[in-house]
Amino acid sequence: MEPFDSKRYLRSVSLKLEKIEDFNRYPFSLAAVKGLSTELELHESVTFLVGENGSGKSTLLEALAVSQGFNPEGGTQNFNFATQESHSCLNQFLRVVKGIRRPKTGFFLRAESFYNVATEIDRIGVTEFYGGISLHEQSHGESFFALMQNRFGREGLYILDEPEAALSPNRQMAMISLLHQRVLEGCQFIIATHSPILLSYPHAAIHEIRDGGLVEVDYEDTDTYAVTRHFLNNYSTMLEILMEE
Repeated sequence: MEPFDSKRYLRSVSLKLEKIEDFNRYPFSLAAVKGLSTELELHESVTFLVGENGSGKSTLLEALAVSQGFNPEGGTQNFNFATQESHSCLNQFLRVVKGIRRPKTGFFLRAESFYNVATEIDRIGVTEFYGGISLHEQSHGESFFALMQNRFGREGLYILDEPEAALSPNRQMAMISLLHQRVLEGCQFIIATHSPILLSYPHAAIHEIRDGGLVEVDYEDTDTYAVTRHFLNNYSTMLEILMEE
């Protein structure tokens, strides 16, 4: 696959270490954030972040999105609403290196506040750009996929926090096809996920959050893949263990 002009909109992210006084305080105590003590190089097409709950994936993605002008709860750079002011100060401590080209469009999608974004889309009357049907009038999975199909355009920057949350396995596979099409159209994605299906996309870099910070790994070396494979290959035994009295 030939990348679109071999350019990236965001090339790397790291911490402004000189501004941080205490790494034992939130959000600097999170493993994902500590991992930015050294520069995290972002893949020109797709960068995946994987790790356990509480490791800081969502906090990091939120800060990166806010640093690029996206609304903390999600949406485009033109969205300006707040259901609850809960985002961290981390964006003020990020050093983001950009490429020479700017994205023509973009979107920050986070599963936990998607309802709020759908409400805002209805309120400001831009449903036509999201498939013409209110996202609230569709199932959770249908609305997620409708957004990605209709709003993700060419040469865009897309930051996605657990986009698989509402998608069936079949729809996750369909998302891989959509993801690949947008990559060929010059898009860059940064995705936090627990999905072993999405992680299989080959034109990507995977960074796993471990105790020591962020480590680039191959697909089959991720905990997500290893745990899922072990369970599916041994589900009867695993269920006996998990349900032992």
